[in-house]
Amino acid sequence: MYEKVGSARFFYCLFIGRGGREPQEQNIVDERTGTIIRQVESFVEPILADQGIELVDIEFRREGHGWVLRVYIDRPRGVTLDDCSTVSREISHYLEVEDPIDHAYHLEVSSPGLERPLKKERDFVRFAGRRARIKLLEKRDGQRVFTGMLAGMEDGAVMLETDRGVERFVPEEIARARLLFEEK
Repeated sequence: MYEKVGSARFFYCLFIGRGGREPQEQNIVDERTGTIIRQVESFVEPILADQGIELVDIEFRREGHGWVLRVYIDRPRGVTLDDCSTVSREISHYLEVEDPIDHAYHLEVSSPGLERPLKKERDFVRFAGRRARIKLLEKRDGQRVFTGMLAGMEDGAVMLETDRGVERFVPEEIARARLLFEEK
C-alpha cells in the first residue's frame, strides 16, 4: 500500500533581460568587460603582429563554469597548438603583472575555426571570393540573415553577392558576420 506524503507544485520563474540583471547593473558589467577587452587587445595585438599572428577577436563573458577570457588568433598557414601555447603564456604573464581582472576567470587561446568571424574591414577584403553569412541588427526587406559570396569592400560598405544580387552593408548595421565552411 502506498501512502501520499505530499504534493508537488511547479514554480516558474521568468527573468527578463540579460542574466536577470537590472539594466543599470548590466550596463556597468558591459562597460567593465569592454574596458578589459580593450586593455588586453592593446597589449596583445602588437606582440602577435611581431610573430606574424593575427588577433581575430577577444571575448570576456560569464559562462556556466565562471568567467572566460577567450582570445582567437590566426595566421595565413593556420594556427598550431604551439602558437596557442606561446600566446597563452604571454597573455598570462601580462595578466599576472597588470592584473586588470579582479575576479577568477579562465583564459582560452584558440583558432577561430573554419567558420571564423569577420570583424574588421580587412577581413572582408582578405576573404573576398569566399562564402559568408551576415546577420543584421535590423531586418532589411523582411530579411535579417544574408548568405552569399564576399565581394570585398566598396566605399566603406561590405559587398555580398547573393541570389538576389549584390547587397551592400555598412559595418554599423552588421550584428555578426562569419565565413561558411565549404567542402572541396
